Amino acid sequence: MAKVLFITANPNDVNRSYSMAAGKAFIETYKETNPTDEIVALDLFKENIPDLDADVFSGWGKLRAGQPMDALSTEESAKVGRLNEILDQFMSTDKMIFVTPMWNFSFPSVVKAYIDAVAVPGKTFRYTETGAVGLLHGKKVLHIQARGDFYSEGHLADEELGDRYLKHIMNFMGITEYEGLFIEGHAKMRNKTEEIKAAGIERAKQLARNF
Repeated sequence: MAKVLFITANPNDVNRSYSMAAGKAFIETYKETNPTDEIVALDLFKENIPDLDADVFSGWGKLRAGQPMDALSTEESAKVGRLNEILDQFMSTDKMIFVTPMWNFSFPSVVKAYIDAVAVPGKTFRYTETGAVGLLHGKKVLHIQARGDFYSEGHLADEELGDRYLKHIMNFMGITEYEGLFIEGHAKMRNKTEEIKAAGIERAKQLARNF
């Protein structure tokens, strides 16, 4: 049995978001294909994800200095404790599905906040004399993203920053099994929006059967 994190980062629902519609199709088909797997849904717009602020760095500094958790201030303890929960959940997961829109060539800021919470030296990667080494192996990641124009190839490919960053940071942490499912062009080809959406949903179902 595998543990699966279904991570969504979109304030819109499946009726308004192409990525959310494809994500819903994927996870429903995945559940049918893998009925014994544990699936945890994580809506990043509804989760408490502390920013890496002064309280966090102060709390981490105290812990590194050997002080106990109860030596932290109320704010430090709450934020560091919550970040530990997010990290533990991520590290214990076998498969992750990220469902995001493309916003301003990237993804919503809550995704970056989540990545900051799980990209932790000594936990998901470590520094060595020859460079950083990822510590997470044997895990899989899928990124489902809707894009109004075509960014997978062609003259706009270099302007796509979200999926490239997500793939890079996952590889940095040792996760090399990474796939992308992109629903593209619906804003540019408005006469084919439903066709593009339907094709994305069908691809999501096909991918779910073997993920």
